[in-house]
Amino acid sequence: MSIQMFGQPVSRGVAIGRAVLVASSRVDVAHYFIDPVHAAAEVARLRHARDTVVEEITALKDDLPPEAPHELAALLDVHLMLLNDPMLTEATRHWIEVRHYNAEWAMTAQTDVLVRQFDEMDDDYLRERKADIEQVAERVLRALAKEESLLPQVGQARGLDSGDPLVLVANDIAPADMLQFKGSVFKGFVTDVGGRTSHTAIVARSMDIPAVVGAREASRLVRQDDWLIIDGDAGVVVVNPTPIVLEDYRYRQRASELERARLHRLRHMPSVTLDGQPIELLANIELPGDAVNALEAGAVRVGLFRSEFLFMNRDGGLPDEDEQFEAYRAAVLAMAGLPVTIRTVDIGADKPLDRMAVHELRHEHALNPALGLRAIRWSLSEPAMFRQQL
Repeated sequence: MSIQMFGQPVSRGVAIGRAVLVASSRVDVAHYFIDPVHAAAEVARLRHARDTVVEEITALKDDLPPEAPHELAALLDVHLMLLNDPMLTEATRHWIEVRHYNAEWAMTAQTDVLVRQFDEMDDDYLRERKADIEQVAERVLRALAKEESLLPQVGQARGLDSGDPLVLVANDIAPADMLQFKGSVFKGFVTDVGGRTSHTAIVARSMDIPAVVGAREASRLVRQDDWLIIDGDAGVVVVNPTPIVLEDYRYRQRASELERARLHRLRHMPSVTLDGQPIELLANIELPGDAVNALEAGAVRVGLFRSEFLFMNRDGGLPDEDEQFEAYRAAVLAMAGLPVTIRTVDIGADKPLDRMAVHELRHEHALNPALGLRAIRWSLSEPAMFRQQL
């Protein structure tokens, strides 16, 4: 029987393939009280699991391929920051030492507390940051249970040597696991949870993967090997489509590919409305090398060079004046005389700096992390660095 499910469209395109259903991201954990004399050992077990996850994410970040989107490294840094945040680690330790919860129970209890705080936020973008908390907690719980992460199990779920295209169905997918989509057999994905501004959605768009998130019961209703259509433009998932619907979407796929090719040929044509009003297409870039892609895409200037990406993923060292000069010079030269607007370093919140302490990244008296020591406030607190950049 063919059914339709509706979610939020977050990355354009149509994906057609057989469903690869992964286990729910919710880890079943035991809940029991420990003897107080064993509290130190339980805390040590939790710390070891946390350190294991830190090593795993650090290794993922270090092994990022050159073609990986720049946003992915920043998101991995966010997860590392959370793993070292006292609001997660020290508070979880409190549940063990005071309430005498076992490590798994303590982690889920503190995660629920933090998730409720994010649920109470008015801002949609900040509210969806709770997904990062849940994904980090899930990795720690799996480390405690010595389980593998979700996506490596996909290869065991069904033989990947089949000629059929595949799409992934899951409760949620962490940005770190999205690395496996680059050049993989998966043509798209659908998740039960998530929103337009979730980090999973951001990475999906940067990697141009058709995706629908927030489809609620997708992982429960879809069965292994069902044929799926993921309409990333409309936010629709069709399960076991009829031959007519399947052929219609295959036609849409071909039409979309032709349209992209047609638009690609027009990228250097002047952008003018029907009534003769010129429209400028500006590009946002993170690194000097992005300027080449911006120019190839037809941008007439760089509207925003996010200079903070030069400061991130450097193991605590900051770029000196010469390095920054060469980076800005490379971007200007790559744009071949077209204007380049450079923003001063915007560090903080979801873009942490390796050498910053956790308390520097969070406003201690508000739930909104954007109110902390970040952006121009951080620059003014570091006058030597700020003068050097200017």
